[in-house]
Amino acid sequence: MQTIGLNPVEVLVLPRVLAMMITLPLLTFYADIMGLAGGALMATTALDISLDAFLRQLHDAVELKTFLIGILKAPVCAYIIALVGCFEGMQVAGSAESVGTRTTMAVVEAIFIVIVFDAFVAISLSILDI
Repeated sequence: MQTIGLNPVEVLVLPRVLAMMITLPLLTFYADIMGLAGGALMATTALDISLDAFLRQLHDAVELKTFLIGILKAPVCAYIIALVGCFEGMQVAGSAESVGTRTTMAVVEAIFIVIVFDAFVAISLSILDI
């Protein structure tokens, strides 16, 4: 790519990072809504809890700040995942074995860093009493 005058970071990394930072919060919101809808469906069908009672308990149990913290963490996690994936992708040599090794490394590293980040945020929010 550099031979034809293209910057690999601008062409490969930046679009992936931006795409992840846009789509992961949307996916998080969708997963939240589907999880709540599934919980409401199971509560009404399997546990004989009325939808009104479910929504009242949900309102008491989950605050808006909980939702907002999750939505605000999503772009940071997306940034971490995209950067780790791009970093490992740039390290691939010329074989399929290298692709497999670097893909495995990217997945493990991204999961580990996201868990550490999430723990740091949880501890920070606990200390700040949020």
